Amino acid sequence: MNARDSEHMIAELREKEGYEVVDNFLEADLILINTCSVRERPVHKLFSELGGFNKKKKAGAKIGVCGCTASHLGEEIIKKAPYVNFVLGARNVSKITQVLHKDKAVEIDINYDESEFAFKDFRSSTYKAYINISIGCDKSCSFCIVPKTRGEEISIPDSLILQEAKKVVNAGAKEIFLLGQNVNNYGRRFSGEHEKVNFTELLRRLSKLEGLERIRFTSPHPFHMDDEFLEEFSKNPKVCKSMHMPLQSGSTKVLKDMKRGYSKEWFLNRALKLKEMCPEATISTDVIVGFPGESDADFEDTLDIVKQIKFDQIFSFKYSPRPHTEAELFTNVVDDEVSSVRLTTLQSLGNDILDEKNATKIGTVYKVYFEELLRDYFVSGKSDNNILVKVKGSDELLGQFRDVKITSIGRTILTGEVVA
Repeated sequence: MNARDSEHMIAELREKEGYEVVDNFLEADLILINTCSVRERPVHKLFSELGGFNKKKKAGAKIGVCGCTASHLGEEIIKKAPYVNFVLGARNVSKITQVLHKDKAVEIDINYDESEFAFKDFRSSTYKAYINISIGCDKSCSFCIVPKTRGEEISIPDSLILQEAKKVVNAGAKEIFLLGQNVNNYGRRFSGEHEKVNFTELLRRLSKLEGLERIRFTSPHPFHMDDEFLEEFSKNPKVCKSMHMPLQSGSTKVLKDMKRGYSKEWFLNRALKLKEMCPEATISTDVIVGFPGESDADFEDTLDIVKQIKFDQIFSFKYSPRPHTEAELFTNVVDDEVSSVRLTTLQSLGNDILDEKNATKIGTVYKVYFEELLRDYFVSGKSDNNILVKVKGSDELLGQFRDVKITSIGRTILTGEVVA
């Protein structure tokens, strides 16, 4: 989502102010740092980065802090780093050309509605396109700061989404990536009078676009994974067979404390049904260890789900208290050393599962869509089910689908050779 917000800001600055992107920040007249505040570490890193940019930037260059950290720290950023020229919150991206000309401007209104703003166009890739389908979040997870930085959830009208999708496909993209905090809650609220369309129907409508080959999306919420959604995911040939299912914890007790809205049994039911309906699908997840009150038994519940589902990728973190969240006030804190041991245990299990799965992939043929040049004359792309593959090749492969036979494996990327 931050990548797409960055593209929006670049587009507005190019079209309305004549800016162009440079490779070296030493040449820049404007330096934008687009931030995340889901975890604590990036927030601390921000001020270190700012100090480095300020020391080395060319004379007269402006610095702007954007995104979620901008939303929740606001004026505090300028107090701590007075050389920052403006602060622009995650819900105020369309105001980039306004704050540019107002020194010390702070625009962080989380209720500002950009759902129908006509952004100028810029894409960092010719071959795929990120498309926002909603902004904000209506969930009240006790650990999460996002609703306080991105505001309430508003869906973008499907007519605008279809219009944008047609535009990028006509420009050469064969894959689109739909973005939202809870994509499968799409259609719950619009800012005006619009046809009520849910996420499953949106997928159906997008899949009818001629020239569009693949549809990806993130992140769906386990609570909204009804049978209709899982069936469309499984049977629609244009919907990529890769599902991100944020677990967060395998313990029903901890899930209740997190206010996730589902139980261990519900998550298992949905994930196992998905595996039954669509065996070729890969499933990734997010897990937080050391959430306040998490016992050894609670953590074992998490490991139990990981063993049953055998996730293809696990994004795992130690709990980090965030400001403006309910969990920040919880007193039953888990010892940091205990959290570290649990994180290591979880990651070790995840790696063992991944190694076991990857070992079976030698000789397998995947249809890969190539989209990026790598070093040493390699080109990379992804299979329908989100497996990252690289082959020896040149830019002639970019934007092409090719059958690739896997010849060697790694945890993050597989190597193969083009066979068709």
